[in-house]
Amino acid sequence: MKKVLVATEKPFAKIAADNIKAIFDKAGYSCIFLEKYTDHQQFVDAAQDVDAVIIRSDKANQAVIENAEQLQIIVRAGAGYDNVDLAAASAKNIVVMNTPGQNSNAVAELAFGMMVYQARNQFNGSSGTELKGKTLGIHAYGNVGKNVARIAKGFGMNLKAFDPFVKAEDIQKDGVEVVESIETLYSGSDYISLHIPANDKTRKLINYDLLSKMPANATLVNTARKEVINEDDLKKILAERKGFNYVSDIAPDNAAELKENFASQCFFTPKKMGAQTAEANINAGIAAAKQIIAFFEEGDTTFKVN
Repeated sequence: MKKVLVATEKPFAKIAADNIKAIFDKAGYSCIFLEKYTDHQQFVDAAQDVDAVIIRSDKANQAVIENAEQLQIIVRAGAGYDNVDLAAASAKNIVVMNTPGQNSNAVAELAFGMMVYQARNQFNGSSGTELKGKTLGIHAYGNVGKNVARIAKGFGMNLKAFDPFVKAEDIQKDGVEVVESIETLYSGSDYISLHIPANDKTRKLINYDLLSKMPANATLVNTARKEVINEDDLKKILAERKGFNYVSDIAPDNAAELKENFASQCFFTPKKMGAQTAEANINAGIAAAKQIIAFFEEGDTTFKVN
């Protein structure tokens, strides 16, 4: 019997957890839950004798992977997978997957919630601005980017996108203008919705030179990763341009300093909120469970990322 560990310091909603267990019960798999753990060593120990692991934002690091004697697959229930040590997993021939698209609408809706909040001066009672007629630049046109474009049309926004990994015609068919460079995207957008992953090429990619190209009173919306922002450069642009705004569901390392000095120009949610909806919670968990079964029963590695 295959044994699956669901390790979630931030647990799935009960309905999601119940669905995950039901899927594994039907397949004849054993499923154990490690929830709200307070010490990473608990995760390391629990993974020792399992065949598969499902995580959310939990760290499947080298310690977990090296201690997991029979582990064959790790599934990150969500899109990003920078919380998994891919090199360590690959060294032990462990397949790592994500569940792309399951959280995308939730993240896109959050981006607009933060846009409206900041456009209306954080609901402080003063006159703000509208999104209608403004240009929204979408930096990376994956599942989240597509949903952002869909929602933006309802607000009456003009749309541009940059993504060298997506065919131009696939972006254009959604009624979105394709631009050929990041610089062009930022210089021509009142709002930027950021959806790039954190990796060696993107860390601190969003720097002073790029941000300074944005129009007056521009807003950068980050529902991706904090690592892609050059935080010193962000602080510099906030200080130099009183109309520049930054909103994110990932607080930067210098969040306290930014909030103290630029409270009206920035907003950060208390924790990462992109996937924090009942629907996304259920969708990602169920997708992860089904992918594990498909891997063991059919050899399916469709969403492998390593």
